[in-house]
Amino acid sequence: MQKYLRLLNLRLDVVVNDITGLAIIDTICKGEKNPETLAALRNGNCRKSATEIAKALHSNGRTDYLFALHQEYDIYKSLQQKIQQCGASIEELIKSFINADENKKKLKTDAKPHKRVNKNAPQNFDLNQIAYQYFNGIDLMAVEGVGHSTIIALMSEVGVDGLKKFDTAKWFARWLRLSTNNRVSGGRVLSHKIPKGSNRLKIALRNAANAISNLKDTHLSNFFKRIAFRRGRAAAISATARKLAIIIRDMVVKAIPYSPPAQYEFLDQKRKRKVLEMKRLIHKFNITTHDLGLQL
Repeated sequence: MQKYLRLLNLRLDVVVNDITGLAIIDTICKGEKNPETLAALRNGNCRKSATEIAKALHSNGRTDYLFALHQEYDIYKSLQQKIQQCGASIEELIKSFINADENKKKLKTDAKPHKRVNKNAPQNFDLNQIAYQYFNGIDLMAVEGVGHSTIIALMSEVGVDGLKKFDTAKWFARWLRLSTNNRVSGGRVLSHKIPKGSNRLKIALRNAANAISNLKDTHLSNFFKRIAFRRGRAAAISATARKLAIIIRDMVVKAIPYSPPAQYEFLDQKRKRKVLEMKRLIHKFNITTHDLGLQL
């Protein structure tokens, strides 16, 4: 449609970022040529004024291009109808799974108006409520960055039963190809690159990680910024996507809510880790206080 609009000298792409409002295109296909009449159909949220839009809508009147635009518009409407039918089928399938369990039917969650529903997400059902019931009362939408597309990808690619087949969250991240594949020979690490390959869930998690980068002062956004500062944005997206995969798997399998730490205590964490390492060494080599030269 944008191609034939340009050929008709209707430069909507210059003055409008998203043409899927379609009121102007629908009127053009019906034969309207007056720029002012067309510009008056602009969305109320449009930043450009009607006068500015009218300047970009002086058609050259080519009937062959208008016919082709009408054909593309009909195809677009047909595809949108198919997408709506697909959304209705998804809703029916998920609800049949939920209705088979009386405990799931009773579960209710809070509305999340801050989770925006974009134009590509299912419009005809409340995915927030359905996901809460589907995952047995685990509110995955509480995780920052996780949106409707992430939930749909998780349901369609693995589901609840699929997540439980992974013994650990690390194995789940490795299956998604978000973890490094260490090649070791003779005790020496030859390489530790992330394997190539992708799937829909990995793409959805990386998109969620990219959205997290725009948040301010949250657990995952701070993690993203620390990695990006040291290793760059590409590495930060992969690392955050892996962290999301681990969080989601543990929440579903272990039935625990999302509870990010309010603050970091790096020195205490390092101290605890070092103490555990020393205890293991002492136990392994049977080290005594006499060996260490300590006097108690």
